[in-house]
Order: sequence, then C-alpha cells, then structure tokens
Amino acid sequence: MKRLSICVALLIGSVSVRGFQTVAADETPRTIEIQAAKYSFTPAEITLTKSETVKLVVSSEDVTHSLAIPDLHVNVLAKKGQPGEVTLTPDTVGDFKGKCGHFCGMGHGSMKFVVHVKASE
Repeated sequence: MKRLSICVALLIGSVSVRGFQTVAADETPRTIEIQAAKYSFTPAEITLTKSETVKLVVSSEDVTHSLAIPDLHVNVLAKKGQPGEVTLTPDTVGDFKGKCGHFCGMGHGSMKFVVHVKASE
C-alpha cells in the first residue's frame, strides 16, 4: 500500500515530461484566451515566463481552426462554438512560431502566431 501511495503522490505533484510540467493540484494556471477567425489570431503574439504554467483557450468565430506551435508541442483544435484548450509550462527561453494547423480557406497560410518565452525574474 505504501508503494501505491508514493506513486499517487508522484503523479499528483509537478512532473516534467518532454519539456512541460503538469500542474500540481493546488495550482491554478493563468488563462490566455485566443480568438481565431479568417485569417488571423487575436492576439497574434503572447509573452510567457519560463516555468510559468498557463492555459491557452482557443475559440473560433467562423470555421474550424487549430493553433499549432510545434516547438512547444501544442496543437489545439477549435471549432466554431467549441473552444479548445491546452495547459503548458515552457522550459526554454526563446521565440516560438505558431500557425493555423487546420486548413480554413485561401488565407490559411497567413494565420501566424508567436509565443515569446522570457527568463524567470
């Protein structure tokens, strides 16, 4: 029984996996809302702090879109009226480019997004 308790405690705590950390049960991540519409994201850029846990909520005003940020392992689908969300904790400082990952029309290629991750203070 002690082994099971230890395993459960480790799973509930903060665990790093592929550059991200899960949120401990008592933490509430900051929420950032992102609107997707033909053919842009609003806001088109966000700034995060290294090791800060955030929840991205992506909503679509028209058709299905996705916010894909490959270097942060993010790809969240947003259908009209059905927001998608993802929680992440970046562990690397830098600028990470994103785009719409679901074809949404002729202007699809212009849907760009940037995440700036700055060092912890």
